[in-house]
Amino acid sequence: MIWRSCEDGTEYRDDVITVLTKHLQNLTAPIPPDRTPQADARPVLPPLTPADDLAANTPGASLRDKLDESGAGLVERVVSWLLRRPPEWDSWRKGLAGERRVGAELNRLGCHGWRVLHSIPLANKVDIDHLLIGPGGVFSINTKHHHKRVVWGGDDSVKVDHGKPAPYARNSRAEAKRVVRVLERYCDFSVPVEPVLVFVGVTELKVVATQLSVRVYQERQVSALAPLSGVLTADQVEQVYSVARHRQAWAQA
Repeated sequence: MIWRSCEDGTEYRDDVITVLTKHLQNLTAPIPPDRTPQADARPVLPPLTPADDLAANTPGASLRDKLDESGAGLVERVVSWLLRRPPEWDSWRKGLAGERRVGAELNRLGCHGWRVLHSIPLANKVDIDHLLIGPGGVFSINTKHHHKRVVWGGDDSVKVDHGKPAPYARNSRAEAKRVVRVLERYCDFSVPVEPVLVFVGVTELKVVATQLSVRVYQERQVSALAPLSGVLTADQVEQVYSVARHRQAWAQA
């Protein structure tokens, strides 16, 4: 009986080997490459031209353009004065003076390895007053000029001379998020951006915050950012700066 079983098994040996060979060939067949585009592919900005280079912008350039376009003459200024109605261009002039003062302070940080950009235009005719890029990260800086006023700052709002709360802090956080979206669209690494409020010309600045998500300074205090480090490498600073200075990077921001 044992010999008969072996003899019967031998009868089907060739067929079994053929089937197993085909099965093994299927298992070892090469797997076709994935033709799906890489999910992390990032857009590339076109070569930088002088017209698109925001590094040439001076502090308050956007406000300077508004003032030039308004062309407010002597008659208009007199009428506004007689009606005791502060004209819009008056606030632009104050804002321009404030941005120039803050810009001068920020430009001093260049010797500490920081890069600075001013008046970065966004969509809807708004702009970022200043962008500071360096070893301590990226800072989106909003300048507010309140001459001889007392300013109180909290987590979500700011009051000038005990007036109505202004959403300066909330707006600054939203602006920082817009900056993150733009920079990380073109950079292959995380780019932390902190919002900063800088008040110019105030007689007193009181900051009362339990969760300080927005840095608040007077103009001469921005030098406190100079020693910050450990966030971006020197190469990353230059890569972020090359993106941030390109006007087309902000076209849809």
